[in-house]
Amino acid sequence: MIPIVCLDDQQGMMFNHRRQSMDECLRKDLIDQITPNKLWMNEYSLKQFKDTSYDNMIVHEQFLELAQLGEYCFVENQFLSKYLDRIEKIIVYRWNRIYPADMKFDLDLSQPEWKRLAVSEFQGKSHPIISKEVLVYEK
Repeated sequence: MIPIVCLDDQQGMMFNHRRQSMDECLRKDLIDQITPNKLWMNEYSLKQFKDTSYDNMIVHEQFLELAQLGEYCFVENQFLSKYLDRIEKIIVYRWNRIYPADMKFDLDLSQPEWKRLAVSEFQGKSHPIISKEVLVYEK
């Protein structure tokens, strides 16, 4: 599986059981990149995609257990460390800001096992610059 996460500069994901931020341009970039593959998410994340038309979106609360090889998972409010052996690569969108956070990403991407395959930036609707990294875990 290929998780997709959005993080602030201190690895924050959520604050007070809410996403820190969201961006329409990020969703477009994500859909453009993964088409025509499956995109798994839970009911919470579906709210962010309510205005997005994508035929291969699958919503299930156990999506991280069900996603198969090559399938993408949009992850906002779940930890990934217990799925490390199933992660093919990870896509990280960074807000390039610090938000309040009480839920932080649980994988340390600064470890030498994580290799950066690609880095790019684009202008968001709510953020002047959103960074995107693609990383692979080399055991």
